[in-house]
Formats: sequence, C-alpha cells, structure tokens
Amino acid sequence: MGKARDAYEKLILHWKETATLESCAAVLGWDRETYMPKAAAAHRAEQLRSLSGIAHDRNIDPRVGDWLGECESSELVGDVISVEAVNIREIRRSYDKKINLPRSFVEELTRATSLAHQAWAEAREASKFSIFQPCLESIVRLKREYIGLQGGDDAPYDTLLDDFEPNASVAEIDEVFTDLSNELLPLIKEVRESSKQPTTSVLAGRFARDGQRSFGEAVAGAIGFDFDKGRLDTVLHPFCTGLGPADTRITTRWDEGNFASAFFGIIHEAGHGLYQQGLASEHWGTPMGDAVSLGIHESQSRLWENIICRGRPFWEYFYPKLQSSFPEQLGAVTQNRFLQAINHVELSLIRVEADEATYNLHIIIRFEIEQRLVTGALSVADIPEYWNQKYEERLGVQVPNDASGCLQDVHWAMGGIGYFPTYTLGNLYAAQFYDQAKKDLPDLEDQLAQGEYRQLLNWFRTKIHQEGMRFSARALVERITGKPLSHKFLVEYLRDKYTELYAL
Repeated sequence: MGKARDAYEKLILHWKETATLESCAAVLGWDRETYMPKAAAAHRAEQLRSLSGIAHDRNIDPRVGDWLGECESSELVGDVISVEAVNIREIRRSYDKKINLPRSFVEELTRATSLAHQAWAEAREASKFSIFQPCLESIVRLKREYIGLQGGDDAPYDTLLDDFEPNASVAEIDEVFTDLSNELLPLIKEVRESSKQPTTSVLAGRFARDGQRSFGEAVAGAIGFDFDKGRLDTVLHPFCTGLGPADTRITTRWDEGNFASAFFGIIHEAGHGLYQQGLASEHWGTPMGDAVSLGIHESQSRLWENIICRGRPFWEYFYPKLQSSFPEQLGAVTQNRFLQAINHVELSLIRVEADEATYNLHIIIRFEIEQRLVTGALSVADIPEYWNQKYEERLGVQVPNDASGCLQDVHWAMGGIGYFPTYTLGNLYAAQFYDQAKKDLPDLEDQLAQGEYRQLLNWFRTKIHQEGMRFSARALVERITGKPLSHKFLVEYLRDKYTELYAL
C-alpha cells in the first residue's frame, strides 16, 4: 500500500501542477475576449499554442501511466467513490484520451480556435459568414481528425459529445429530445394562441448601463456569487471561466434598450460561477475538484437564470428594488405585467434571449447541424442556407442576416462542437433538481420571496458542487431525485408557470 500511496501522491501533485499551467492559459483566453487589443490576436494564438503543447506533454507523460497502473492494482480503488478512486478513475479516462493525440495536433487545434475567435468577432460585426468560413473549415477538419485519432469513426458525434457530457450518446439524447419536443410543441402552440398575451413593451426604454450593472451585481451577490473571488466584465458573447479556487470570471454584454438581455446574461453566468466557487478548493486541479459535466454545469446556470430569476417568488422581493433603480421606466409597471413580459413565449431568432420553452428548439437545430457537419453531410459553406431553412421550418422565423443567424454563437470558434446539447440537458436536469429541492426544503418559495437563497445554494453545494466528479451526471440525477432523467419535470414546470401567466 505504501508504494501505491506514493504513486498516488506523485500523480496528484503532477496533475495539480499541470492544472496550474492550464489555468495560466485560461487567463490568456479570458483576456483575449475582454481586454486584448485586436492586433494581438496572432501572437495570442502562438502563446496559447505553446502553452497547450507544454501542458499536453505533461498530460501524457509516461510516468502518469505508470503511476495510474500502480494505483489501479491497489486498495486505493477498493471503494469506488472514495476521493482516491474517483481521481484515479477520471485521470485514467483523461489520460487514455490525451495519449492518442500528437502534440502537433493539440497545438494546431489550439492555434486554430484562438485565431477563429477573432475571425468570428469580425464576421459577426460585419454580418458576413464568409469571413469566418475558412477558420471554421479548419476547425471542422481538425475535429474530424480528432474523431479518427480517438477511434470514433463509427460514432463520430458521440466522440465529441463525450468531451462535454461523458458517456452520453446521440441515441439517448435523440430519444429525450424527441420526447421533449412532442410535449413542448403543443404547449407552445397553446400559449401562443392564448387570448392573454403580455405587453413586452414594458421592457423597452433606456436602461442605463451603470444602473443595469449595479442591479445585476447586487442580485448575483445576493444569490451567493462572491465578488471577492470573482468579477464581472464585458464581452461580445457572455461566458464564465474558473481560473482557480478563488478566481471565477463572469461576463455579459449590454443593451441599454433591453433590461432583460444583460440581466439574465449576468445571472446565467453567475449560476456557472456559483458552481465554480462551490467546488472543493482542497481538490482544485483534480477530478474531485471539477464539475461532473457541462450538462450539470448548465443545470446550475439555467436554474438560477430561469427557474429562480424568472419566477414570481424572486420578484416579490426584488421587483421593488428594480423599480427604485429605474423609476421612470418601471415605476408605473405592475409586478404582474413585468413578470408576464420576462416570461413571454415567442418564436424568435436569438438563442440566448429565447424563452424557456422555445429555447430548446434552438438547441435541437444546432444539434442536427453539428451531426451533419462532422459526418460531412453538410459543408461549412452551406451552413448559412441550411440554418436559415431550419429556422423557418422549426420556428417560423426568417433570418435577416448572418449575425442574427449562424454567427450568433461563439461556440464553434472555440471548437465546441458537441457542446450545444448540454444546454437542453441542463434545462432537464435543472427542472428535476428543483422539483426535489422543493420537497427537501418545503418553505423554499417563501424563502425566495424574502430574498433568502442560502438554503437553496447550500442544497446545491452539498448535493452537487462538493461531490466533484464522484458520480456521473445520470447517476447524480438518480442519487439526488430517486428517478432517472426525464423530460416530464421540465414540461410540468413550464405548464404550471404558463397556466398561471397565460390563463391556460
């Protein structure tokens, strides 16, 4: 046991040191999207390429394989959910993937995605997909090469999906998405045909950026985001990144003509930030100090953004404060009218501004496009036309330009092909978790109406955040709720909400 323990301690020290190096690259990535001058893009790509190569060499160091072998044949893995066993299992999983990748490939992909981000930003500003097209073609080519290196040619999209939602498959996601669509579409139709429709103009007007920022930071702090260990900055496309155990960066973009855009963006990213800040700091840099999956991560952001901060109990406490912040714009608007406006169901163009029900249709379109991209059934050049066609078929909206269409998301520039399904998985997880939280905390909604969020946050800290990667996403859902993942919790939640707001 002494030899295995020594191997384990060397393994963990090596893995944490590598995580520290990778966190330095993450700082450069954050700076690229916030403060870096445009002209620095090429040099930043080289910086990130070099760091990725150094980190990759450490990740596939032969000693890692030796240490893992020593640990795996010892009593350290006897209890499969112990800290040691979880770290060994997940480091093995990561090692077995990374060892298939040549350093040159890792560096090329890192450089390509860094340059693609700048090209995407320029293309979006000009609303011209052709500016971004060559970079995306390089990324798709590299992702296909990655699939081959991982031996995933028989299930190409599963191979990419596994990097974001471990052990998930197209088949099971297709099944749950189909079940969800079959129930969502009639509900959306019912809501859209209701005679009781909100007046969304109450959200229009000039909401000064400084006031939006003050209110958004106040709410993020109230729900538990620690600004002593984090900060809020401005970007083209909002994101959250954890740079260390006491350094979580969240971002948003501002629209002075629409209060909801930046506010819900802040809360979405703060939800991610709460997860990052809730991870066990003593395990930082190891699987026990990391998130389970992107789907579970999105469950936290989508829950705080939508279930909590679009809910009536939340605004019982915060709406008077919002009116005080913007008396000219909202002073004469009742809480009910405001609540109806921020929950308006509308077939729209922009994913991040979509309501809770139609949002999932945006994801399903992207899920389909990505599968066709990686198999070659859809060429990069044909994305705009295909995208526009699907938006008209599925959502009944015409896409006026590339910026409002296939350039609205940054994910493909980041190489995040396979990420999008985790958003709808996050919605499903969130609804099922919240259903259980209300059972475990019977006075939860009374607490929310009083501006009290500690018990709910502590519930998530204990049930999810502090567990690291101890359990898989699906196992975690069953452990917490006693039931496998189901679309029914989300549908029931939405039907209850819309029955009240739309008098169904």
